[in-house]
Amino acid sequence: MCTNWYKLSPFPEDNLLKLSSTFSAGRGVLASFLLFAALVALHGPLLRLPYVWDEAGYYVPAAHDVFVSGSLIPHSTVSNAHPPLVLAWLALCWKLFGFTPLVSRVGMLVVAAFTLTGVYRLSERANNAAVAAGATLLTALYPVFFAQSSLAHLDLAAAGFTFWALRAYLDDRRLATFVWFGLAALAKETAVLAPIALVAWEIIGHLLFHEENRCRFLLFPKQSFARVGGLAASVLPLALWFAYHYSKMGFVFGNPEFFRYNVQATMQPLRIVLALFSRLWQTFGYMGLWVLTIMTIFAMTLPAQRDEAGERERIGIPIQIAFAVVIFAYVSALSFVGGAVLSRYMLPVVPLVILIGVSTVWRRMARWSLVLGGIAAVFVLGWFWNPPYSFPFEDNLAYRDYVQLHQFGASYLEAHYAHALVLTAWTATDELNRPWLGYVSQPMQLVRIEDFSREQIQSVAIADPAPFDVVLAFSTKYEAPLDISSWPPWERLKIRFFGYHRDLPPETIAQILGGRIVMQQHRRGQWIAVIAMETPVDAELHPLARLNQSRPYLPSSAEGPYVGGTGTPVNR
Repeated sequence: MCTNWYKLSPFPEDNLLKLSSTFSAGRGVLASFLLFAALVALHGPLLRLPYVWDEAGYYVPAAHDVFVSGSLIPHSTVSNAHPPLVLAWLALCWKLFGFTPLVSRVGMLVVAAFTLTGVYRLSERANNAAVAAGATLLTALYPVFFAQSSLAHLDLAAAGFTFWALRAYLDDRRLATFVWFGLAALAKETAVLAPIALVAWEIIGHLLFHEENRCRFLLFPKQSFARVGGLAASVLPLALWFAYHYSKMGFVFGNPEFFRYNVQATMQPLRIVLALFSRLWQTFGYMGLWVLTIMTIFAMTLPAQRDEAGERERIGIPIQIAFAVVIFAYVSALSFVGGAVLSRYMLPVVPLVILIGVSTVWRRMARWSLVLGGIAAVFVLGWFWNPPYSFPFEDNLAYRDYVQLHQFGASYLEAHYAHALVLTAWTATDELNRPWLGYVSQPMQLVRIEDFSREQIQSVAIADPAPFDVVLAFSTKYEAPLDISSWPPWERLKIRFFGYHRDLPPETIAQILGGRIVMQQHRRGQWIAVIAMETPVDAELHPLARLNQSRPYLPSSAEGPYVGGTGTPVNR
């Protein structure tokens, strides 16, 4: 006879965290409000920043189309077939409170508070309230989660719905599981990985283990086709969205270039292996996670601590296996697909790793609160400290530096070169052409290049006379002063598979183009410069330089992959 020994069990009150293991609906709302208030306080200086990177390139324009026309499929940029739930949420916020970056960022902080509440509920159910508080705190402070909390991206919402779905799944609440997983898929399509992985484990697990072992390893020793069917059915909302998208646009998984970049171009064995190592690093080591991983491994060598009620409980083995199945699904699937290997894609599973680590440390280390406090300090340091290798600006407060530099550059151009023809690359092409992004008051006339690599700059230099008046050059990626990844064979692999390039410094750009630097700013490994050409150019002689407002958006990669010479990055 199987017993649910892994179910939530009472735990002794801790001197530091005297929290009840009962979580009523009213207390859940209060907890969400308190989390939201804390997030607003922490993000206060960031809330009025203009939009950045993929926000400006796709998500805000797509949500703006929902806001203006009510269309769930964007028309101001080519659709990538992302589900519309988060875009509709932003449009609703703008309808109620106005179309400003402040409203967008506060709206996304509501999503972040909802997600953290889901982390707490799931963690409390898996172990206890002390572990839940520790896991929620570390998740909130993890640099990638913190940076993404106020950005208009899809991944945080998908993660939140996934955590609430897993909470319902542990209790075998089938309708709630279906609803939460369905909403997760409507937030971002990759969220279907979790229910698909659980369906596979429900089937394989019962085939793999004899009846006497199912209680030890399976969350539900008795197989239920209704439960499996409910999990499988949670992909139906996404299927309906894709069907609707196909009926309107004639393609299912995004525009053809989007599909090529994210699926077709990634199916190379060596690239898959390299992406797998990157995904493992993002899941267990990135931005301070390595400290938690090391402490978890060390704690495993220690015996379990004992309290008045006896030995401290672990997360049940069946629950840990269920979490591991979901983590494996994300790590493996996103090694095969996804042109840009971005860490935010792993947000639905990193909190599960944090939860298991916190539980292990709590169970086996007497001074567990000090250990978790030290890890929290490492995470907070990661907000400001840039790692010794190239990484996406959006993974910590480097995105703030990027925005502020570009605000300064745009203001300088408006003040001194308002009617000039400007040579620049994405993201500045959007920043200078769309006033509602928050950088300029009037659109400027632009000539686009892909990046500021030597090849691009030399290709521009051969024009005589130069078809532009001024250059807005900037660092398109963070280059560490002592880059531990600057190993020539690895750099060649990045160039081959991930579109890596090195930007020339502004002095070299000015020398090659025959201009002079009239403005230059540096900030924590990033820079921006305005380079004036010696011979002004009449913009009317170069009508092709003007931006095409209806061009397809092919969003960015941290390593800068581009296509077609448009200067527009390829989207994830």
